Amino acid sequence: MTHLVDSHVGQKIRQRRWMVGMTQQQLAESVGIKFQQIQKYETGMNRVSASRLWDISRALGVSASFFFEGLSENANEPAAEDQILQQKETLELLRSYYAIPEGQRKRFLHLAQSLGDFSAAS
Repeated sequence: MTHLVDSHVGQKIRQRRWMVGMTQQQLAESVGIKFQQIQKYETGMNRVSASRLWDISRALGVSASFFFEGLSENANEPAAEDQILQQKETLELLRSYYAIPEGQRKRFLHLAQSLGDFSAAS
């Protein structure tokens, strides 16, 4: 049975890998393992050792603590915001958002915020 922490870490690996546009094969090659092992990490089937998590964090350009962000304190259920971040639509939106040049991105953010305010008032 998969432990919630292993599943959470695996989902964060997948999320970050996807956000930087890296395939499982590319990540596996950068840390010196087979892509099937990355698949097992991402599903939580296999636990990620501390040294392997360190290698993965370097390959993905984040600190090792990134993979534990959003984990609920009691580790019995995923945090609500983490469930939203796991959705493919959310990841696609984030990737597209960060592909927009910074000046336009800020204007888009203000537009989105104003639309959110408008719909909340309705």
